[in-house]
Amino acid sequence: MRYGIAVFPSKKLQDLANSYRKRYDTKYSMVPPHLTLKDPFDMDEEKLPAFIEEVRKAAAAARPFTLKILKYSSFYPVTNTIYMKAAETPALLDLQEKLNEGPLKQDREHPFVPHITIGQEMNYDELSDVFGRLKLETIEHEETIDRFSLLYQLEDGTWTVYETFLLGRNSAT
Repeated sequence: MRYGIAVFPSKKLQDLANSYRKRYDTKYSMVPPHLTLKDPFDMDEEKLPAFIEEVRKAAAAARPFTLKILKYSSFYPVTNTIYMKAAETPALLDLQEKLNEGPLKQDREHPFVPHITIGQEMNYDELSDVFGRLKLETIEHEETIDRFSLLYQLEDGTWTVYETFLLGRNSAT
């Protein structure tokens, strides 16, 4: 089965992201706006209990953090993706590292860039036009993040929450 780990921001930030995603993100209907902490990976279901135990340890050792959205940016020319750039705060980077070390380690295709995607798989002209307009806009958003979720992918490609983990605690919800 395919899994991933992500933070879901507040409804306010999700609504802002979705105002763009519904027009520019081909995966709009597959998953709500999120910040990926661990890229999608395949794992046999029998390994899931031990994996979840390691994720619980990482969550307990981490602390809530402030998610700061700084600006709109793009991964062009690597991919035709536009996103909301999040600040690389020590607590966010620490959590991402905890979820990607030891028994949770996996190779990454790209370096960790904290962001919330708002457009992807766009053609160059559309990307250039939309990003050109967004670069002129200011975005200042801050919120406290105190949890993250383990997701799994359904057969139709959509993602759903398997379990949510509170930061700095040994319990899950």
